[in-house]
Amino acid sequence: MRDLAILTFITLDGVMEMQAPGMREEDTSGDFGWATSYWPEVMEQVEREAMSQPFDLLFGRNTYDAFAGYWPNAPESAHRKKLNDATKYVATSRTNGLDWENSVQITGDVPAEIAKLKESDGPLLQVHGSAQLLQTLLTHQLIDEFRLWTFPVVVGSGKRLFDEGSVPTNVGLRKTASTSNGVVMSIYRRD
Repeated sequence: MRDLAILTFITLDGVMEMQAPGMREEDTSGDFGWATSYWPEVMEQVEREAMSQPFDLLFGRNTYDAFAGYWPNAPESAHRKKLNDATKYVATSRTNGLDWENSVQITGDVPAEIAKLKESDGPLLQVHGSAQLLQTLLTHQLIDEFRLWTFPVVVGSGKRLFDEGSVPTNVGLRKTASTSNGVVMSIYRRD
């Protein structure tokens, strides 16, 4: 059995960052790009706190496409190797284009398939981005750990992690730290 952890960057008012640095076209549905000036210090912390242990990835299709368009040919780095080597599970109804090595399509009853995946042997399942998939995971209480980076920014509107209809859940704080530029990492586990 394995846990499922989400890794999410949010503003002080709960809006998720939907773009990777330098990828303004990744999601054009809001006022994004607010996290870019904070990246270097934050990404060092993400690498240390959330990506140092073995993991597989779980993506929604749009986030998968963004990652698959960059990471297979990214400059050589430990981060690139980890992402390319991980098994990538993709919740999608589209049958084309899962060309990134080690990619597996999840279709049909996605919550049930993810629950089965969690029951299998393997490393931690991490979700990066994937706003629509996160809402499904929240609704079906499939998240074991919330790895949140809260940025000292207020944007007012956008896609929120805890949207209307979120199921009430108790979590316990397991770890917290901040960067010198004011970003706060909080790691919570479902009680």
